[in-house]
Amino acid sequence: MQTTQPVTLTPGQAEELNKHLSTMRHDINNHLSLMMAAVELVRRKPEAAERMAATLTEQPAKIGDSMKKFSAQLEGAIGIQRG
Repeated sequence: MQTTQPVTLTPGQAEELNKHLSTMRHDINNHLSLMMAAVELVRRKPEAAERMAATLTEQPAKIGDSMKKFSAQLEGAIGIQRG
């Protein structure tokens, strides 16, 4: 359910959301960096492909989890309740 009224956040709430957003960005950058490192390793050493496959396939889910966690925090802060 979406809120139909304007939402006012306290400075503390805005600061907390910004902190969570910063954490999410950091987590996503870390996961993308792992993916880039794995791809680069495979480019240089194709025999490492099987070993790097797990790293590559795990990262998208971890990125999704980071985004889902932040979305829940944002929804809680602005009063959105999902059915």
